[in-house]
Amino acid sequence: MPTDLPNLLTLSRIAAIPLLVIFAALRMPWGDVAACVIFSAAAITDYFDGKIARDRKLVSAFGRMLDPIADKLLVGAALMLLAGLERLSPLGLLPAIVILLREILVSGLREYLAALSISLPVTRLAKWKTGFQMGALGTLLAGDTAARVLGIGFLPIGIIGETMLWIAAALTLVTGWDYLRAGLRHAEAQDTARAAKPPGRP
Repeated sequence: MPTDLPNLLTLSRIAAIPLLVIFAALRMPWGDVAACVIFSAAAITDYFDGKIARDRKLVSAFGRMLDPIADKLLVGAALMLLAGLERLSPLGLLPAIVILLREILVSGLREYLAALSISLPVTRLAKWKTGFQMGALGTLLAGDTAARVLGIGFLPIGIIGETMLWIAAALTLVTGWDYLRAGLRHAEAQDTARAAKPPGRP
């Protein structure tokens, strides 16, 4: 049910997006701190909604549908905010583009395979990718301005965030290629099976 705790946690990631946009758009140090906290809290729910659903046997079709959508909306909003507010260096835009394109690629693959009743399992490497990606985006949303407010201005927060984003992008390429190979393999199997059918038979 949509009102189960795991699904409410998933919905909270979507509900966090307007708050994230508002605080980041303030372009103020405490606004950056708030944006980082909101994003980080929303990202953490990605772990707990799945764990609670499995532990309490509350896994639902609604949750399976909504979970990846909420993730992609949150990540997409954060990436566009960072780019639009010029919080990324020209070099930092490259991993951001790679990550965004990978999300579109995987969404398309999942839609195609869902029509064949085939699911793409989340690999351990994909979970590492998600960890670096969420950590990088939260760090970049805080930025050097929030670091100064929190008394850690001596740390190069922007550089740390972009380094993590590059690592996430590298893992994104690897996992994206794995998902693409799986999709191509199933597509080839479908074409082979269709070609093997005698003409005129359904």
